[in-house]
Amino acid sequence: MTSLVVRPVDDSEFSDWLRALNTGFLRAPAVTDHEVAVRAAHWDVSRMQGAFEDGRCVATFRAFAQELTVVGGATVPASAVTNVSVSATHRRRGLLSRMMAAELAAAKERGDIVSTLIAAEYPIYGRYGYGPATWTTEWAVDVRRAGLDPRWSGPEDGGRVDLVDGATLRKLGPELHDRLRAVRPGVVSRSVRDWERRTGVDVLPADHWTEPFHATYRSASGEVEGYVTYACDDRWDDGKQPVNTATVRELLAVTPAAERALWHYLCAIDWVMRVRSGYRAPDDLLPLLLPDPRAAKVLTHADLMWVRILDVARALEARTYAVAGSLVLDVRDGAGLAGGRFRLEASPEGAVCTPTGAPADLVLDVAELGALYLGDESVARLVALGRVEEARPGAAATADALLRTPRRPWCPDIF
Repeated sequence: MTSLVVRPVDDSEFSDWLRALNTGFLRAPAVTDHEVAVRAAHWDVSRMQGAFEDGRCVATFRAFAQELTVVGGATVPASAVTNVSVSATHRRRGLLSRMMAAELAAAKERGDIVSTLIAAEYPIYGRYGYGPATWTTEWAVDVRRAGLDPRWSGPEDGGRVDLVDGATLRKLGPELHDRLRAVRPGVVSRSVRDWERRTGVDVLPADHWTEPFHATYRSASGEVEGYVTYACDDRWDDGKQPVNTATVRELLAVTPAAERALWHYLCAIDWVMRVRSGYRAPDDLLPLLLPDPRAAKVLTHADLMWVRILDVARALEARTYAVAGSLVLDVRDGAGLAGGRFRLEASPEGAVCTPTGAPADLVLDVAELGALYLGDESVARLVALGRVEEARPGAAATADALLRTPRRPWCPDIF
């Protein structure tokens, strides 16, 4: 008779937990002492769970503290979920549901306002109250067709683009990233370890690391306003002509001038005939800054970060609103964590959200509220899909005027 239990992981089980994680993600299951040491040094073991059968780990789940930028630039405490796996031998036994229930209850108790995750598969997480709050698009640019000057040697605005090394990026990147997340909803906080991994410090085989190129943009005043990290392949056609691709790992910019200059730089590198943009916001400047936007072909368009609201009142009070309005939201939450009826009184000066017994204007699941929270989704569209009930005529239009944002939220990180 076997026993199957879900519980927190202790230090002695770290190696077995990593083996189960590698197995679930179809990586080589062997775990080295070095990998254990590096992971254990940077992960909060107290937020790790596992499912164990006869002492062997067969499912994994981890969370960590995070800050999420919401509309208006404020940040809210989030519990970021990652490293979720269930071994193929133990599916359909409710293991994920048990681990998720324990984590969400713990996050609520800690005072986290939301939970976040990057969903590997779309159908899984809606049933736990998560909604897709940001989307992402990747383009491939045909450099020869784009229409940019291939002889470009630098910005015309007095700024400059410089190649730098990883150590320099570790010094400059965090401050630039903080500037970005102060203005862009959907951006999440990064740890020191995140910057180390992005620049090659103590990387592990699972990271598949190859040394990239890093370039910064400085304005005419000398201030760093953006950077790009990219890698290039080495391909030639049968006519001995270069057909190389530059693949962007990350491009962050806090001004349009920096963004335009870095894309132009990439499209003007000798031998580069194609640029893959990496995951960008769906309303990125990239296609339209090209003289011929059709040179940018969409490779990927998909959901990215999902948000699960844990405290409706605090979540809605944390963000800003461009117009004044009032809504009564009847939020349904099968897990019993964030449901209820709430009145939102919002204006550009601030917002108050309180429980109420007044008739509802909109009826929606907490997952739909998560999809709406950062301003990306349309209430009217969700009403048309039958996912939100408009209990008062005109309420969807009021909600869209309150919640939607001029630029779409963006999460640059996979976590």
